[in-house]
Amino acid sequence: MDAQQIIILVLFLAAAGYIAWRAWKAFDSKNSGGCAKGCGCAADKAAVNVKR
Repeated sequence: MDAQQIIILVLFLAAAGYIAWRAWKAFDSKNSGGCAKGCGCAADKAAVNVKR
């Protein structure tokens, strides 16, 4: 393998890893709080309202 093919392979693997990470974050139930940001803020607010 020459250097150009190795660089292309590394870039491809990095891009595939990034897409897989974004897909994992989109379907991860731990971080789904009900809002589009995925920060869990809606779940935190619901827990505060229940405790009252």
